[in-house]
Amino acid sequence: MRIALVNPPWSFDGSIYFGCREPHLPLEYGYARQMLGEAGHEVALFDAHLAGLGRSELRAAVAAFEPEMTVITTAPSYLFWRCAPPELRVAQETLAELDGIPGSRVAIGPHASTTPRATLRKLGVDVAVMGEAEETLVRLAATPREAWGGIFSIAYRRDSEIVVQGGPHASDLERLPTLLWEEALVRRHLHHHHRFDAEPAAAGAEIETSRGCPYSCTFCAKENFRDRYRRRPLASVLAELDRLLAQGVEYVYFIDEIFLPNRPLLAALADRPVKFGIQTRIDLWKPDMLELLGRAGCVSIEAGVESLSAEGRERLDKDCRIATEDLTERLVFAKRHVAFVQANLIASPDLDDPDEIAAWRDRLQRHGVWANEPVPLFPYPGSPDYRLLWGLPDDDAWERAHEHYLRLFERFSDIQEQRPRPLHELERAAAE
Repeated sequence: MRIALVNPPWSFDGSIYFGCREPHLPLEYGYARQMLGEAGHEVALFDAHLAGLGRSELRAAVAAFEPEMTVITTAPSYLFWRCAPPELRVAQETLAELDGIPGSRVAIGPHASTTPRATLRKLGVDVAVMGEAEETLVRLAATPREAWGGIFSIAYRRDSEIVVQGGPHASDLERLPTLLWEEALVRRHLHHHHRFDAEPAAAGAEIETSRGCPYSCTFCAKENFRDRYRRRPLASVLAELDRLLAQGVEYVYFIDEIFLPNRPLLAALADRPVKFGIQTRIDLWKPDMLELLGRAGCVSIEAGVESLSAEGRERLDKDCRIATEDLTERLVFAKRHVAFVQANLIASPDLDDPDEIAAWRDRLQRHGVWANEPVPLFPYPGSPDYRLLWGLPDDDAWERAHEHYLRLFERFSDIQEQRPRPLHELERAAAE
């Protein structure tokens, strides 16, 4: 079977999206491409975001390939599944541009995982994959449409009915291949995600060492995908990194939901000429491990503190075992060994005093640690916050959360330059 894996030409005008706008390696498509190829399929990756293709250029390239199955994702990459654009505008526009190209159409991503029926309806695709997609895509490619009833973790159209089978799938990380990226694609990846200590001198890349998180913070949208914590085999991670280094990469960002202290991995990184960035919780790192983290090449830490009060962290179900003063000292200690350290705060106006926040931020900045202004929290479908407000997500979950967010807040995150537009406006514009 000829299979096209499509990453759309992403744009975020009018969106609440507060993730990075730059293109990143589509890890989910990298795994899927290799696994589908090993199963005997002819697979092509069309990454319009990374290649800088417009929709018409993308259409021409996909049409020339003549796929029998076209896969489209509803989030820019695995890195942003937990904070994806709520609207499906870009996927809708891309599919409209691809209209008329034969073959079945498959949607993957957080929307398909959390609200499969609504995603299927809005995009007009044949099937939506729930959860991590790599292994399910291999099963779909090997199964005639009339036998899709035997595949779990999908929603699909059967006559006039939408059928949802099973729940979100979690891939076996032991079976995922070591990713092999072509040199031309790596050379285009000039972005160094969340790096601020130096300008890029060579290519950057993304890698994952684990999926999921052992914690259940209320704001984290991971209940319907990448939930249970699992590690990739160290040998696979290092083989992948070594190939990237041989291709000229100088910086990698570990996209793990939470990069936990891992002495064997850090020791191996310390033997390699690489700089890297992570997202983690500073309360999990003792001083000796922070020293090793710096020696291993870490130049960027994004650490979730969320609230300055113990009550605020408890409300967010952070399960944080140390006090605010200890968190502060650990952030300052980390800065002695890592070039850039950021502490993230979430807006909790009833528990965190604005003057105390300002003083804390000033204190950290005097030590070289950057702390953001508290960010309003979007209740992503698939997060405990959404469930506590409205119960389990239904077909209107994204609209409900989006309307609530715009009604509740006047100020948004630092990178949202304009007031976000209502979700139905964005998707209606795409449909028109």
